[in-house]
Amino acid sequence: MSKAKYSAEMAAQEHLLEGNPLTRLEALVLFGVISLPGLIRRLRNKGWIIESRKISYIAAIRRMEPHARVEPPPNLPVRELQLTEYWVSQ
Repeated sequence: MSKAKYSAEMAAQEHLLEGNPLTRLEALVLFGVISLPGLIRRLRNKGWIIESRKISYIAAIRRMEPHARVEPPPNLPVRELQLTEYWVSQ
């Protein structure tokens, strides 16, 4: 009997399927997922409806605060930089 290994990508997938949004920055910092677009593509190929929108870099950092400390360089324009946020549509 073989047991399936719980991977970083599986954790990120569960996060999305539970209705939580996720950016590439969050996927990397919180789950260690290097290629979030690859995961999104595989979910879409399985028939999941994945929505996306742009959010500010600072919004993603603030959302991670309870779980991880991320401190961008002081000269980085965190309010102007945009990240793509993905979520599973209901």
